[in-house]
Amino acid sequence: MITAVHSLVYADDPEAARAFFRDVLGWPHVDAGDGWLIFRTGPFELGVHPTSTTVGPAEQHHQVSLMCDDIEVTVAELTAKGAVFDGEVRDEGYGLVIMLAVPGAGQLLLYQPKHPPAYDL
Repeated sequence: MITAVHSLVYADDPEAARAFFRDVLGWPHVDAGDGWLIFRTGPFELGVHPTSTTVGPAEQHHQVSLMCDDIEVTVAELTAKGAVFDGEVRDEGYGLVIMLAVPGAGQLLLYQPKHPPAYDL
């Protein structure tokens, strides 16, 4: 029986990325040993997208996105804690989106979905 989904973020500076998830996002965690933190992320859902699109083929890849109920409030709260965002909130049809910088680990998409969420089923 599947009991959970474990997502991975690869970071050039894992200590900085772990500190971000711990201190800025405030996610609860366990220490698996030697500072290797594993975070509880809360509700989770999975979407499957085609690699063929109307603009041409896309490479197979996997993406982690963070969801929120009110993107403007979330951006303001995280900015006050030191988070950095790339660009402005924009409407992508499926939701309102912005890229969130994760220190030492690139960016994650933050979005307020317009679609019905599945994580609370």
